[in-house]
Amino acid sequence: MKRLGWAILPALLTGCVVGPNYGGPPGVASGERAGSTFRRADQAVTSPQTPVARWWEGMGDAQLTMLIDRALASNPDVAIAEARIRKARASLREQRANQLPTVSASGTAIVADLPAGSLALPTQGEQSDRIRAEFYNAGLDASWEIDLFGARRRAAEGAEAQAQAAEANRADAQVRLSAEVAQNYVTLRELQQRLILARRSAQLQQRSLALLQQREQRGASSRDEVVRLKTELTRTEAGLLPLEGQIATTLDQLALLTGDEPGAHDVLLSTPAPIPMIPRTVAIGDPAAMLRRRPDIRAAERQLAASNAQIGVNVARQFPSVSIMGIIGLGGPNIADVVDPGSVAGLLLPRISWSFLDFGRNRARVEQARADRDEAEAQYRKAVLGALSDAETSLTRFGNQRRNLVSSIASRDGARQSAIYAEQRYEQGAIPLTTSIDAERAALAADQSVLEATGELDRAFIALQKAMGLGWSQQ
Repeated sequence: MKRLGWAILPALLTGCVVGPNYGGPPGVASGERAGSTFRRADQAVTSPQTPVARWWEGMGDAQLTMLIDRALASNPDVAIAEARIRKARASLREQRANQLPTVSASGTAIVADLPAGSLALPTQGEQSDRIRAEFYNAGLDASWEIDLFGARRRAAEGAEAQAQAAEANRADAQVRLSAEVAQNYVTLRELQQRLILARRSAQLQQRSLALLQQREQRGASSRDEVVRLKTELTRTEAGLLPLEGQIATTLDQLALLTGDEPGAHDVLLSTPAPIPMIPRTVAIGDPAAMLRRRPDIRAAERQLAASNAQIGVNVARQFPSVSIMGIIGLGGPNIADVVDPGSVAGLLLPRISWSFLDFGRNRARVEQARADRDEAEAQYRKAVLGALSDAETSLTRFGNQRRNLVSSIASRDGARQSAIYAEQRYEQGAIPLTTSIDAERAALAADQSVLEATGELDRAFIALQKAMGLGWSQQ
């Protein structure tokens, strides 16, 4: 019988765990099942292979890679997310420590010189006018609230889920940051190339104007044509200033994203460079892998787990709590008593408390926790559906922009060929120089269309990588 008592003591001390056990997130969409495929994926430009986390390296631009790496290391938003991780992990350690006893040491020395009779002690024989009292004690105090119904274990479970959610939020910040840096870098290179084309167009317009003015002087052209071309030239030259301003703004935005002061990258990035090229084939995997990879979905799932654990914390509060306090110490009227084993004294004080009449407060807290869990579950469903929609929309846009670029290149090639023919005919004396210049200007306009289509395709590619949940790394 004694052995049976010792056997069930640990079970009594650890108790049970009330509240619902977390069974994982609910199923939301068919895309969560293994073997599912993206509906909007263009098989000609995408593949079901596992995508690469550092997708920007596939664009083959060393400066872009440098900027993203610096941003991931120095951006304030990432630093904020990392601070929140440290806070959540510290909270988890606190909740785990709350399951263990609390032990403190204390030392006491009391020396009192009091008037006789002040302590209402009986007098024996001749007494002096003063009473001297001394007491010395050194001991340990221990207290432990037994987790009979699992409130503290549920609290630790929730704190662990919150810490994991904080880690997922950091990863989500990295995904957003890498995409934003890449978007701004592509915009910068596009603006620089547009400025080059605009200046070239202005130069051609100036040549056309000079020729037209010569013809006007000979009476071969009207004043209206000269005024019209001057107005067009003024409009083109005025368009250079906004482009220069947008370039400066984009440079400052890149400095902000990398955690640097405005102008920090001007020397490095002010020299025009081509827009980065994306891979011919883009690996996208499958929807199920994408949902497991996306940090915002993992954060939503961990928040759901934390909300579920909080229900157990509030359910446990409806039951009695049992705590044990123990005191052991050495002491007596002489200071030597604090090291005398014969003066040891101990006290064991079990305590039980139960708020059995709270007029529904505990039940209200449980209902609040259940409502929070339902809200977290709805947020999770929203995150999953939003991620699937984001991926399909990004795939559609990527495919459309790729076809648009192909069409723009074909048009550009035709315009460029026409400009070459016009120049050859001018050299042969078959057409005037103004006609050759007009053909060159049309070719520049086609170049501008290809440039814009290339930038849009790059931005669609970057948005697709973001939708796939790529660009984060575990630390």
